[in-house]
Amino acid sequence: MERVFGTLQNRLPPERRLAGITTVEAANRYLKEQFVPDYNARFAVPAAEDGSAFIPYAGRPLEDILCIQESRQVGRDNCVIWKGLCLQIPPQRHRHHYVKATVRVHEYPDGQFAIFDGPSCLARFDAAGKPIAAARAA
Repeated sequence: MERVFGTLQNRLPPERRLAGITTVEAANRYLKEQFVPDYNARFAVPAAEDGSAFIPYAGRPLEDILCIQESRQVGRDNCVIWKGLCLQIPPQRHRHHYVKATVRVHEYPDGQFAIFDGPSCLARFDAAGKPIAAARAA
């Protein structure tokens, strides 16, 4: 990719000057109608196999990856303090309390929060820190 970028950066300005291009509209038209077709005709290599090489993403939900994440220690009241809010971890089926445990707080772009223990979502909260119905496992 770097080699292609270097080639384009070195070739395109002189070719643009030779073609007398002085406006963005003319440059875009030149790219679409002349440069790209010529470049592809000279350097394109057919794919070894038909079809797409892309596969669907099968990992954790992207919303739980593309968010602010910080570790917090659970207090004696089974709460986590986050941005001045006291987020209470509700009773869990597999563990009575999380006192002194380290959990991960996720803050999402919409202002909501979630508390995770490893891959397990313990609780979800709205932007005001009020619990949202059943937390889903990640």
